[in-house]
Amino acid sequence: METDEVKKRVSIVRYERPLDSVKKAVDLCRGLDHLPRSARVFIKPNIVFWTKSVPFPKWGVITTSRVVEDVVILLKEHGIENITIGEGMVTFDPKDTETPHHAFESLGYPVLKKRYGVEYVNVHERPFEKQDLGDGISLHFNTDFLHSDFLVDLPVLKTHAQTVVSLGIKNIKGTIDINSRKKCHSPDPVKDLNFMISRYLKVIPPCLTILDGIYTTERGPGFDGKVRRSNVLVASPDMLSADLVGARILGYDTGDVPYLVHAARLQGRPLDLSDVEIAGERIADVASRHQYEFPYTEDGSLPLPMKRMGIEGLSYWKYDLTMCTYCSLVNGPVLVGIAQAWGGKAWDDVEVLTGKIMKPTPGKKKTILLGKCMYQANKDNPDIQEMIAVKGCPPSPKKIVEAFQKAGISLSSTLLEQIDMLPGFFMRKYEGKPEFDESFFKIQKGDVVD
Repeated sequence: METDEVKKRVSIVRYERPLDSVKKAVDLCRGLDHLPRSARVFIKPNIVFWTKSVPFPKWGVITTSRVVEDVVILLKEHGIENITIGEGMVTFDPKDTETPHHAFESLGYPVLKKRYGVEYVNVHERPFEKQDLGDGISLHFNTDFLHSDFLVDLPVLKTHAQTVVSLGIKNIKGTIDINSRKKCHSPDPVKDLNFMISRYLKVIPPCLTILDGIYTTERGPGFDGKVRRSNVLVASPDMLSADLVGARILGYDTGDVPYLVHAARLQGRPLDLSDVEIAGERIADVASRHQYEFPYTEDGSLPLPMKRMGIEGLSYWKYDLTMCTYCSLVNGPVLVGIAQAWGGKAWDDVEVLTGKIMKPTPGKKKTILLGKCMYQANKDNPDIQEMIAVKGCPPSPKKIVEAFQKAGISLSSTLLEQIDMLPGFFMRKYEGKPEFDESFFKIQKGDVVD
């Protein structure tokens, strides 16, 4: 019979007070018990996206600065001097370095540097090293992450439209380079995105994972999902255990999350939490079902809200695992633009294909191939009557507008040219609601944690 001593510890705590709640979560799971005081610590928050164009509300999308600072305080109290915060966020222009630095500044990381001596880095401006993950897979990881002695992983507690949930293991994707990220969205039906994510466990240093559920997101990982104020923290010195518990809190049996199934198999772990000891709150007392998929028609040919609008003459097939983050960034705005362009008259049998594996439907009059990967996969396909290709990686908003106009769908050029304004549109529904508190994402120079 398995004893408590060999079980993986996970704590569940309701967020109530600055510092105290995070400290309680860490203490209950014994998260820093084996951290040497001479350790180099790498903190990995979750900063999925940022824009300088609107005062971007971050609830449920980005790790709260409150939790980041609380973790820094606990590390300093433990005697840690060498702390680096690192993230490789996604931007519309992969070469954009101004936006990540604007995000760090807006989230208060320079204050952390001045107050506690913490460094912060955009991993895309730092070196990467190739790592063999087995099974013929190699990816390039940030060197600051790889050569740290200890990792504090701080993802947001949320669901994900492709991977069901996005928690501790998935958050490590922010430490790999752009080509590796694209590689993770593999067309291989076996070594797919979920398989790739599970392999990140092979390179992580000793760690503490804290799932930041002060705000949680349904149909994440971005700003077009539905945010809730949930006030829950999950912590564990074992990343997989934190994710297994986090998935249950979001309403999913762990066997329903493919990357967790792969990860458990990789480590020889059960999925039923029989080797996990939970301290603090019970899962049942904090769990709340968060949907992960955006609803589509039964055949997957059109988003359900667009079908209900009466849109005809268009097939815009449901995204799959092969659509990488960079095409995903434009996918949502394109759908918004199509909805705005609908005038009640059926379009001319247009089909839109995305990702890496979709194939054209014989008989369609116009086929838009969105992105370089889709063009490469279907450029010689005889089932395409009229090909309209957008070849960029990622495809440019201007070329997308031109392609849809060629197909007879008048997308607004303003919408896509000002694509970085879109988060403000999605987040307006939270304005004026006191539970959506911007102060969680600010670190004031005069802050004193009591």
